[in-house]
Amino acid sequence: MQIHGVIHQFPRELKLLILVFVSTLSIGFFGGISFVKDTTNANPKGIEERYLGNENDEEATKMMFKKSSGEIKTLVHNHILSLSVIFFLMALILVTTGVHTKLKLFLMLEPFVSIICTFGGIYLMWTGITWMKYVVIISGFLMTSVYAVSIIVIIQQLFFNRRSIE
Repeated sequence: MQIHGVIHQFPRELKLLILVFVSTLSIGFFGGISFVKDTTNANPKGIEERYLGNENDEEATKMMFKKSSGEIKTLVHNHILSLSVIFFLMALILVTTGVHTKLKLFLMLEPFVSIICTFGGIYLMWTGITWMKYVVIISGFLMTSVYAVSIIVIIQQLFFNRRSIE
């Protein structure tokens, strides 16, 4: 079954549904990224303090405590499950676009690697492997970038491109 580029053939109603879905999803996704920025200051020290606390820093302006085992496992579990569903649904839409096959495959599969690296990294950092904060930063940035590119590709393919970009 050939599905490469069929997004252009979708009925108007389905195209609008996809647009509303990815728009609503993006509000939630980038709202979550904004929360991460606010709670970690988007830097390695902030990420480490968010999960390991800063109880030993006498000059800290805001006291933070190490997450409990239950808190960290709940966070990792919830994010891995929910982001896996989000990126699976995005991949189902992406597979119908007409972009180059290798780019499409990268945009479809990379987020799953980043999910494991980001949230596995948070868990490993919490266990004491503090250099994992750099893996968390890199994989989180990559996951967010791939999400943004995927949204742009989907919207562009929905409404602005009638040809396959192969």
